[in-house]
Amino acid sequence: MSSLCKEWIKVSLTSANQGRYRQRRKAELVKLQQTNAGLNSKSTFFNVQIDYYNQYIKTCMDNLASKGKVSKKPGDGKAKKSKQVSQKYTAARLHEKGVLIDIEDLQTNQYKNVIFEISPSEIVGVFEVKAKLMGVHLETLMLEYQDLLQLQYEGVAVMKLFDRATVNVNLLIFLLNKKFYGK
Repeated sequence: MSSLCKEWIKVSLTSANQGRYRQRRKAELVKLQQTNAGLNSKSTFFNVQIDYYNQYIKTCMDNLASKGKVSKKPGDGKAKKSKQVSQKYTAARLHEKGVLIDIEDLQTNQYKNVIFEISPSEIVGVFEVKAKLMGVHLETLMLEYQDLLQLQYEGVAVMKLFDRATVNVNLLIFLLNKKFYGK
C-alpha cells in the first residue's frame, strides 16, 4: 500500500472516530446534567429539612424554658412568668458536686474565694456565667445549652470555661436542668 492510501485510511478512521467521540461526549453531558439536577434537588430538600429541624429545636428550647416557670393563682385570668434568678456557687461547692474539676493556677483550698454566677440570658438556652475572685469580677462567658448537648452527644466528658476552669459536661448539664428547667 502506498503512503497516500495509508494517510487516507487514517483520515477516514479519525473522522469516523470523531463522530463516536462526539456522541459519547453528548451522552456524558446529559448524564452530568441529570446528576446536577438530582444534586440540586437533594440540596433543596436538605435545606428544607435543616429549616424544619432548626424550628423544631427552637420550639423544644422554648417549651423547656417555659416548663415549670408559669405560676397561676386560682381565679387569676392571666398566668405570670416567674423571673428566673441567677444561681451563685463557690468553686468549692461546684467542686464538691463534681461539676468543677480543676482551676488552673489555683489550689483547691482557694476555691472558696471563687464565685461562679450563672444566670439565664434573654435568649432561650443561653446562660451568662460570671467568674469572681474575692468579689472582683474577672470574666463573663455566654454558655449555650445546645453546645453542651452537642459535646455530650459527641462523648466529650470535660470542657474548659474561661480557658482556666475544667468542668464536667454531663454534671453541668444536670445542674442547669435542675436549677433552670425544673428537671
